[in-house]
Amino acid sequence: MKLRVILILFLAGILTDGCVFHHSHPSKPKAQAIVAPAPIVTPDTSLTAQVISYNAVGQFVVLSFPMGQMPKMNQNLFLYRAGLKVGEVKITGPQNNNNIVADLISGEAQNGDEVREQ
Repeated sequence: MKLRVILILFLAGILTDGCVFHHSHPSKPKAQAIVAPAPIVTPDTSLTAQVISYNAVGQFVVLSFPMGQMPKMNQNLFLYRAGLKVGEVKITGPQNNNNIVADLISGEAQNGDEVREQ
């Protein structure tokens, strides 16, 4: 009986010895993590404004620009409504804080239209 227990423990030790100390084969390449390149982020510095007032008789608009962004005098900008180009304006002045006057060159304008460079 003693011999049988010793033999069983010995065989169990040999069988588990291979499993416990078994590591992946060094000949097999390990999976490498795929690293995606970092995205390039650039700020949008294009001019955008909104029509806050339109005078149909005088054919001019008052545009409101964000702080720190103002167009040059005599610069042409385009009017967009719901993503569609509806007109063109030319910056003429005068300027008051972040608001400036522009003449309507072509198309039409409404309060709330978006103004962009392109």
